[in-house]
Amino acid sequence: MRKIAELAGAALAWRQPSMSAEYELLAGGELAATLRFRSAWGSLATAESADGCWTFKRVGFWQTRVTVRRCEADEDIAEYKHNTWSGGGTLTLAGGREYQASTNLWQTEMTIAAGGEPLLRYRNDGVLRLSGSMEILPDAARLPELPWMAMFGWYLVVMMYRDAGTVAATTVATIGS
Repeated sequence: MRKIAELAGAALAWRQPSMSAEYELLAGGELAATLRFRSAWGSLATAESADGCWTFKRVGFWQTRVTVRRCEADEDIAEYKHNTWSGGGTLTLAGGREYQASTNLWQTEMTIAAGGEPLLRYRNDGVLRLSGSMEILPDAARLPELPWMAMFGWYLVVMMYRDAGTVAATTVATIGS
């Protein structure tokens, strides 16, 4: 595996190789990172690359947030707070630096930015198995948090995809009863 910062400007693709809750980041067909959910319904995921290992977990019910930790650590290195009304949220690092995540209306595209400048872009596709592309913009390559942030962005895409599926299933069940 190559370090995530080395992938800036490369053609990157996230894919779900099977129906399991596991995703792979590919750079020109080469495995660059993985994102594995502990269960198909849970929110705890482990992200690994040549740079290291991190965990992401959504907590809370009405006002959800996502914590970011190094594997085997008990301290949060970042926290993401979702903004229900604007389709995105704010990622705050332990030192106070902030990044904004935003989506398009259909939640098929997501951008992570700092001060309005895009750093990472995601586009999802796929119906039965989630897949998509990721773009690391040049300014992102210098960020020390890029390795976990690149994988965290895909985590957010997966969680939005799951949430949309849950809403659709609930709507169908409600209408059908």
